[in-house]
Amino acid sequence: MKLCRFGEPGAEKPGLIDHNGDLRDLSNEVADIGNEALSDMSLDILSKVDAMQLPLVEGPVRYGPCVANVGKFLCIGLNFSDHAAETGAAIPEHPIVFHKATSSIIGANDDVVMPRGSTRSDWEVELGVVIGTTAKYVSEDDALNHVAGYCIVNDVSERHFQTQLSGQWTKGKSCDTFGPIGPWLVTRDEVGDPQNLAMSCEVNGKRMQTGNTNTMIFTVAQCISHLSGLMTLHPGDVITTGTPPGVGMGIKPNPVYLKVGDVMELSIDKLGSQRQEVKIDD
Repeated sequence: MKLCRFGEPGAEKPGLIDHNGDLRDLSNEVADIGNEALSDMSLDILSKVDAMQLPLVEGPVRYGPCVANVGKFLCIGLNFSDHAAETGAAIPEHPIVFHKATSSIIGANDDVVMPRGSTRSDWEVELGVVIGTTAKYVSEDDALNHVAGYCIVNDVSERHFQTQLSGQWTKGKSCDTFGPIGPWLVTRDEVGDPQNLAMSCEVNGKRMQTGNTNTMIFTVAQCISHLSGLMTLHPGDVITTGTPPGVGMGIKPNPVYLKVGDVMELSIDKLGSQRQEVKIDD
């Protein structure tokens, strides 16, 4: 299933994309896409709903974040071997973990607004993993059973804030609007193997990132297992699993960063696409 949330910020309704690619209103079936609605039992019930009998949503709509009330927004850094190489970083022995503030989360096609003083804002297409059932001390073999589904994440990053303001990467990752997720949450049965998904990012129509999740250093299952040994993962938590090469900071000899008016377009196999226009805070 392709689940989504649509409508104005703060007033999103749950939706479903039918086999024709049309948006259907799920409001009569579920209150929202989050928390208990992400369990295997709830998803199984939704999968039995006749989508063609649901109200059709016509006309242009805003897609909100595909998950409501995200509890933790966890990120895995330097998780693609080819991306680590372009940044000159060593291959990590264990997953590098940092947080993005949940206040950074926006819809897939909402504007990205660079913070005041930003000069090094950058793009990162990433595979997002949405937890569906509580996970604590889970094995790699069992890890994917705790996944509700997958989505696209743009891990927008302000590199000066990230690397020069002393301390955690979180400073450059958590700015308002720096966490577009969606447009859809695609359930794990429909995605299949998360380690064979092509992914790309274009800026102003120029391909900047081309990659595949098969070059991850730590697989989705390994990331979930590792994190679940450090903290309990709850339904609605989102894990974003790293980016392939082609980020602006990695361009040689002169890095390229976002500017006002730029347009980012991101895509991952089976998960749809995102599009954001770049603006800046006054």
